[in-house]
Amino acid sequence: MLDFLSDILTSLSVRGTLYFRTSFTKPWGVEVPSYQNVARFHFAHRGSCYVSVSGVPDPVFLAQGDLVIIPHGASHQLYSGGDPELTVMPLDAVLKESGYDGSGVLVFGGEEPQSESQLICGHFTFDQTARHILLERLPPFIHITNYGEHAGRWMEASLQMIGEEAGGRKMGGDLIALRMSEVILAQAIRYFVESNDADEFALGAFTDKNLSRAMDAFHKAPAARWTVESLANTAGMSRAGFAAQFQKQMRMSPMEYVTTWRMEIAKRTLQQPKTSLTDAAESAGYASNSAFTRAFKKETGQTPAEFRRQSAATRS
Repeated sequence: MLDFLSDILTSLSVRGTLYFRTSFTKPWGVEVPSYQNVARFHFAHRGSCYVSVSGVPDPVFLAQGDLVIIPHGASHQLYSGGDPELTVMPLDAVLKESGYDGSGVLVFGGEEPQSESQLICGHFTFDQTARHILLERLPPFIHITNYGEHAGRWMEASLQMIGEEAGGRKMGGDLIALRMSEVILAQAIRYFVESNDADEFALGAFTDKNLSRAMDAFHKAPAARWTVESLANTAGMSRAGFAAQFQKQMRMSPMEYVTTWRMEIAKRTLQQPKTSLTDAAESAGYASNSAFTRAFKKETGQTPAEFRRQSAATRS
């Protein structure tokens, strides 16, 4: 059975795509445009740079060994320092000027080879119909300093291997880099959720000793007849204490969380070929199609049939 973080990320249909490995020399600057349903990462494999995220007043200094995740697809600038207004160019212009064709290393910048910054840059895409508060509530960026120490030496070694494999000439290198890059998002989210900052973003229940037991049990059997009382029993708490603590940590009631996640499960079922309304209702824990339809429309603003048609049109 999947643990609940793995379950959530699987449902979001997370896919990693490595889009370039760089060799930048001063002065240089790149502006990455915004995209929906996308998260990006930049790892300072060698050297350093600044990262300025749209809507965030102060830039982030990315030292060698640091990782930054930009979870909401916001536009951002990567640059070597100094005056970014004079050095930053749109990503498309950088790709054109450098002659980068998507393979090997993106080489760009000025005439200071001793100042080389090697970055491993990638992005993750999510199913555009999927949602979860875990992703929605993440901050504009997650900056993990000295990523190898926080993630464990195996992750640092993985990033080093991604840098060596991506765009190389060894058979299967790109596939290895892509698959390994998918691990980065899960590990970075786990790092953030386990940090003291998680409470500020109403994600504390994921690591609360008692609440997380109930959440894990629910995610392993979401169609079971869950009530606040049964969740509280799983957490080893009183009903009132559990409800109050959950509301405080997550800024929503336990049953609001249950319903929201059940509707995500129903969406996945509706997107599968040859599934019926009854199949979707049962997957979400509803014995009645009419009760399921009411709950689905209240949560999503669409009937199950409308959602299925729109989803099929989007995917075609």
